[in-house]
Amino acid sequence: MIAQMPDPHTLLLFTAASFALLVVPGPAVIYVVTRSVSQGRRAGIVSMLGIETGGLVHVAAAALGLSALLASSVTAFTALKYLGAAYLLYLGIRKLTEQDDELDEPSEGHSHPRLFWEGVLVQVLNPKVALFFLAFLPQFIDPTRGGVALQVVVLGLCFTGLAVLSDGAYALAAGTVGGWLRARRNLRRWLVKLSGGIYIGLGAAAAFSGTRLATTE
Repeated sequence: MIAQMPDPHTLLLFTAASFALLVVPGPAVIYVVTRSVSQGRRAGIVSMLGIETGGLVHVAAAALGLSALLASSVTAFTALKYLGAAYLLYLGIRKLTEQDDELDEPSEGHSHPRLFWEGVLVQVLNPKVALFFLAFLPQFIDPTRGGVALQVVVLGLCFTGLAVLSDGAYALAAGTVGGWLRARRNLRRWLVKLSGGIYIGLGAAAAFSGTRLATTE
């Protein structure tokens, strides 16, 4: 079993490459930051955990070979892409139509589970995340060591752990700034509407983008 694990040198290179990718904000970071600014640090952290959980689904799919199937099927890729885009558009429209009495920060017991599962769906319904793991992880896989699926899982867990730290830092920083802005009632309404516009923009970008590989973050 030990012989099937990535060697320390490979893990070090993978960690460095992953960190370089994660520090550059992408759609997932924008989603998490928007949540933190408009709804607070807890909402951002919960959304981040949902995003990373969705990433783990793609890691499992890569280990099982499902990502390769998705990459080879234009129909499956397109269907998943439009489902993800439609879901982001739905989130944006819901934000834009919120009433004044819905603008307060979500209560921990009621809304945070919903925020978590929304983050999971946003990530799971992004086919480019699956293609990212399909293209990125194999560069650090050594077939001669055996246990390719196990190596994919180990590297995927490593990447997800780094993503939690990186995206968590973004969520905390954005939540701090957002706390100051949300303290002003007029700005709070503006932030909510802006976040809705950002979700719609992310959905439109996903719908009209091609099949180029993109980073998960």
